[in-house]
Amino acid sequence: MNSYAANNIRNVGLFSHGSAGKTSLTEALLYLSQTINRLGRVEDGTTTSDWDPDEVKRGISISASVAPLEWRNTKINLLDAPGYADFLGEVKGVMRTCDIALILLDASAGVEVGTEQAWQSADEVGRIRALFVNKMDRENADFASTFNAARETFGSSVVPVFVPIGAEKDFRGVVDVLARKAYLFGSGKDGQGTESDIPSEISDEIEELRLQLVESICENDEDLMLRYLEDEAIDTDELRQGLRSGIATGQLVPVFAGSATTNHGTKQLLDAIVDCFPAPGPTEARDGSGATKQLNPDPNGPLCALVFKTVADPYVGKLSYFRVYSGTMKSDTHAFDAQKGHEERIGQLYLVRGKEQIAVGDVTAGDIGAVAKLQSVATGETLCDQTSVVTLTGIAFPLPAFSAAVHPKTKSDLDKMGSAIQRLLEEDPTLHIRRDEETNETLVSGLGESHVQIGLERMARKFGVNVETELPTVAYRETISMPVKGVEYKHKKQTGGHGQYGHVFLDLEPLEDGNFEFTEKVVGGVVPRGYFPAVEKGVREALDEGILAGFPVSKLRVTLTDGSYHAVD
Repeated sequence: MNSYAANNIRNVGLFSHGSAGKTSLTEALLYLSQTINRLGRVEDGTTTSDWDPDEVKRGISISASVAPLEWRNTKINLLDAPGYADFLGEVKGVMRTCDIALILLDASAGVEVGTEQAWQSADEVGRIRALFVNKMDRENADFASTFNAARETFGSSVVPVFVPIGAEKDFRGVVDVLARKAYLFGSGKDGQGTESDIPSEISDEIEELRLQLVESICENDEDLMLRYLEDEAIDTDELRQGLRSGIATGQLVPVFAGSATTNHGTKQLLDAIVDCFPAPGPTEARDGSGATKQLNPDPNGPLCALVFKTVADPYVGKLSYFRVYSGTMKSDTHAFDAQKGHEERIGQLYLVRGKEQIAVGDVTAGDIGAVAKLQSVATGETLCDQTSVVTLTGIAFPLPAFSAAVHPKTKSDLDKMGSAIQRLLEEDPTLHIRRDEETNETLVSGLGESHVQIGLERMARKFGVNVETELPTVAYRETISMPVKGVEYKHKKQTGGHGQYGHVFLDLEPLEDGNFEFTEKVVGGVVPRGYFPAVEKGVREALDEGILAGFPVSKLRVTLTDGSYHAVD
């Protein structure tokens, strides 16, 4: 693959609700650009981006994949993110890395929960967006309903750029709304369309949509707005430039339509990615003093790259995916880990396409690559030039919501489990592990049951460590429900010489705020002050094991009120 300048690179993240067709669209675009010579299917487990055995087995995307292709002298890095909430950590990594979020909608389902989550995730990191209404050939496909739902949910910035001709079995083409051109598809899957006039039955609808699109473009450009209000003619090229500017600023969200599995509408999408989607631009970083510094995608500038994904491989070791924001990452050199203050040796660099690794000599600003066997760099950390240390904003991963207790099946598994789990955590920062001191269980926590289960299956496949899972033992607590006054206890032990003697009266009552509180209201010195800490210590020891079921006692206030002692004991 050729090397490209930043202005000829597009980093496009694909997001959606589960099963809206991101992986199929990635496959269609790779096939259309002749990057691959065979159109794979998710159902057969033959797609480029879903290559992991767990993904093939389940027929869904589990981890993010990078799929670069070349189209019209432009390199397009497609980043296929999972659509299921259990794998939200992968979504966050892709959203941080891409320049534009292409959100897919199922034409028969409209705006779904995952669609809104993807939109919100883009909002959180200030990412601009585009929409692709997929599966126009499926039963109950309805572009108008889906488009109106998107506009109602996400606002008037959503504008039609390519709309379909027909739906379901009658889906036969798309219309370039701005240029008033129709493209009709044949029965093949080559993605090519024949330019044609707009069918008369939808010409009025197209004119209405075009008026809506032109007004939205002109609203974001003062010069075009004045000319529009004065009824001055504005040619298509000027409107297209206004559309490009509106997309780049996030004021316009273009909508495309097609079918990934039949490869229809994909050529128009690829052309739009080249013509309308933004190239890598400047980004902000912080220097050692905490001051904000702007980095431009200059291949000759100081090196600055962000590691956005880590893959643990039992043979290759750790494979780190990174995006270069400034400078050029070169093979067989050194880079500085800004977070850990540690110099890393950079070995052979790769361009990654699914599971394929293409060795390259360098990766320039704006591009995405991978490197193996970094010692200490974790996902979300910055690699930079040691003479110009800066830190990029990392990745905000979600907190775990589900836990399972794990037990090794054999003694051999026990010996290997610790290191294998650590390798697993390097690969997936949304997985967490801890030892529960009360139950003595090892708990693995993730975003959902499927997330934890798939992670442990991956550990078994990659590192040969088999574990059994069960629900964690609940660490219950006991407490009292009503106050008790004047509880008496007397301790006497005579062993010859100085004996042991202690006599206390305690008041116990429920505690609203806090876990435990010890106070005293002793009058007249019946219990010497020097014994107060010993009484409190005894109470605390008794709290460890309650009388109902042996669980620790909490939310309790204990007050020492009276007692007696022997001076000689």
